[in-house]
Amino acid sequence: MLSRILAIALIAGVAAGLVATAVQGLKLWPLIAAAERIEQNQAAHDAAGHVHEHGHDEWAPADGPERAAFTVLFNILAGVGFALVLNGALLLRQAMAGSGAFDVRAGLLWGLAGFACFALAPALGLPPELPGMASADLLDRQIWWVLTALATACGIALMAFGGGVWKVLGVAVLAAPHLYGAPRGEEFGAVPAELAAEFVAASLVAAASFWLVLGGVSGWLHRRLS
Repeated sequence: MLSRILAIALIAGVAAGLVATAVQGLKLWPLIAAAERIEQNQAAHDAAGHVHEHGHDEWAPADGPERAAFTVLFNILAGVGFALVLNGALLLRQAMAGSGAFDVRAGLLWGLAGFACFALAPALGLPPELPGMASADLLDRQIWWVLTALATACGIALMAFGGGVWKVLGVAVLAAPHLYGAPRGEEFGAVPAELAAEFVAASLVAAASFWLVLGGVSGWLHRRLS
């Protein structure tokens, strides 16, 4: 069982990572390049002569093949990691229910749930940001993101598998992080609003593609191997 889960996670993670990279290359990379040019122009006219939120000594992969290679590697590693989480949650659900087939349809549903937990819900409070955009303290954003992802996962589980009062509690858990509010930056960034909005939409498309492939391939492999 363990070796089968590891194999499924590896194959599904690689597939999802490659698809996400393809979508990012088509939609996100041009927007990031445009935002970086705006940030560089802003830095050139800055009287203090420093780049906002990015130090000159910070390492970053070079544009071109090096950046693309690191992006592919990161996406594949993230895919394998999230595939292990998804398949672990599936096994836990099957153990609690005592039965339940896992196929492509179920995998897509679980993938949608993962997209909601790790992309859609956090983006409602902390939209994906381009270089040069002002933002709140990094630690505050990370804490809010993690708590929102956990709350969304718990809320969806309560609504999907509970009944009566548990569904109501699930709605409350889903709403709690957003009622509390995400941390906000105190400055305005140099990136135009329309460019930022396009980046948010493209980021969600890439995340949805990632999670649907992750869930669908996992479901298909479970069906084939069982």
